Amino acid sequence: MKGILSIKGISKELTLAAEFGGTNKDPWGNEKAGFSISGKINRKDWGLNWNAALETGGVLVSEDVRISAEIQFVKQS
Repeated sequence: MKGILSIKGISKELTLAAEFGGTNKDPWGNEKAGFSISGKINRKDWGLNWNAALETGGVLVSEDVRISAEIQFVKQS
């Protein structure tokens, strides 16, 4: 799945993995399709640079942001 992600006025093309889960009808006869979507971005690519050093030597916030979604679409008549 490809699209444009805009954060803080910065727009970049983004590609996420999408897996089709199939279609089915719910108890009321509505046809639905399910998808699982996943991927990651580097937050610094969008100017999100804030961080804080920890006593252990690491940092508080990772550069990588993982994206995960379970999406369901309903067919409109």
